[in-house]
Amino acid sequence: MEASVLLVSLAIFAQLVAPSLAVPSGNGDGYTINGQVKIQGAQSINLLGKISNVKVILNGGEKVTFVRPDGFFSFHGVPAGTHLIEVAALGYFFSPVRVDISARNPGKVQAALTETRRSLNELVLEPLREEYYYEKREPFSILSLLKSPMGLMVGFMLVAVFLLPKLMENLDPEEMQRAQEQMRSQGVPSLANLLPRN
Repeated sequence: MEASVLLVSLAIFAQLVAPSLAVPSGNGDGYTINGQVKIQGAQSINLLGKISNVKVILNGGEKVTFVRPDGFFSFHGVPAGTHLIEVAALGYFFSPVRVDISARNPGKVQAALTETRRSLNELVLEPLREEYYYEKREPFSILSLLKSPMGLMVGFMLVAVFLLPKLMENLDPEEMQRAQEQMRSQGVPSLANLLPRN
């Protein structure tokens, strides 16, 4: 007998604690939306501080609530219709949830993630991915230094200083003399020659 009473009381407690989608408010002005935010590994002390700073936003800021330390949240006095629930948590990206509360069939509620279009039986929200706001600094490498514009300029100058004189030594002396004579005959163009005359 005591075991059955214990089971019944546990079942009632589980119904109360379970993250149901929406239940009518006691005072008759709308519904109460209950849900839970779950972040993996939130049992550690560092993440418990993070979960207490998580905001749940209804309809773009119409109503805002914070998540309790156990991860649950509630919105009271929500009218029937279509609503959007968003979760703002630093370092995590959550898919917004579309919640439809039926006015014709009281208690009929449908919820679906907008990113994946997956319907939810219980309003348990988990992050899709972690977000990183800063780029990680790359370690120093010689290759990245050589790929930079300054590295390319220095490399070109080294090639010009060391390889061009060696190339000039390997030229045929007759060809070198012909190239010098051709440059002398053309002369150095002056600025006056380059400007158009009227």
